[in-house]
Amino acid sequence: MIDDREPKDTEFSSNDTAQSVIRVLNKIDLSGRTPGVLNTVDQEDESPSPTVAVSAVTGAGIHDLEQMIIHCLGIGEAETTSPFSARERHVTCLKRAEAALDEASDRFQESQACELLAEDLKRVHTELGAITGAFGADDMLGEIFGHRPVMAFTGSTMRVALVTTHLPLADVPSAVTSAMVEHTVRTAHRALIDDLGLEAPRLYVCGLNPHAGEDGELGKTEKTVIAPVIERLRGEGMSVEGPICAEAAFMTAARGEVDMVVAMYHDQGLVPLKVVDFGRSVNWTLGLPIIRTSVDHGTADALVGTGNADPSSMQAAIRLAMDIVRRRRTS
Repeated sequence: MIDDREPKDTEFSSNDTAQSVIRVLNKIDLSGRTPGVLNTVDQEDESPSPTVAVSAVTGAGIHDLEQMIIHCLGIGEAETTSPFSARERHVTCLKRAEAALDEASDRFQESQACELLAEDLKRVHTELGAITGAFGADDMLGEIFGHRPVMAFTGSTMRVALVTTHLPLADVPSAVTSAMVEHTVRTAHRALIDDLGLEAPRLYVCGLNPHAGEDGELGKTEKTVIAPVIERLRGEGMSVEGPICAEAAFMTAARGEVDMVVAMYHDQGLVPLKVVDFGRSVNWTLGLPIIRTSVDHGTADALVGTGNADPSSMQAAIRLAMDIVRRRRTS
């Protein structure tokens, strides 16, 4: 991108000749020329690259630039020599995902239901995952509803909410921020009150490091990130303790003495819960304007039609959704 009144010998080149280049003349108002796509005569310097003139004052020419980018990407074209070879597959996946969302939305509106089971979104999840790789249902719902969801699980003896979810372990420390910890605790606390009817829920918050950092000897996250959040929330009257070492937090939860454990990462929270309650616990998404429950495991496609699938977790997910619906309707 160059300003329209810069010298005509302004260097303009691409290091990759396999890629399409669009030349953008910004601030076209300075020369008095008309914004939009310029033909060879208009370009004066006869640049081989397509050129779009854009007004920095009115925004005129932006639409032409958008259309030229779409053309260069080859979106909607059956065949093209563009280097963006995956684009048609992506567009197809997005169209399928959109159609699946429309169908789910129609069923949702027609039935006036307050709950949405994960199976309704499986096709969307599958299509988007073909583009992005790892793309969870929680991520998708967060994008759809404009809310940051919290992944939680509830079993027969304990409940857990996760600050981070599907991240490589090496990336977890930088993802455990004050904002993420506070959002997770607040969201879990509100869900326990609104959806489970607990008047004064008690939450334990795990540390990130072994022994919750051992007073700073095994890590500083507990002191610098987690503890200040807990102190602030306790000052608001919330019943929350921590940072606590994970084994102590989950032993307390297993005895039924705490309503929710907030874990810093995926395996810290799900290993103890699934050891105790696998197949009976429910994946419960918090912080959305809808009710979303799911099984505590994968979809087990290989078991379809074999008669060997265990429906226990699905049954538990449906029961939890129904309980929450009844509670919301009567509150």
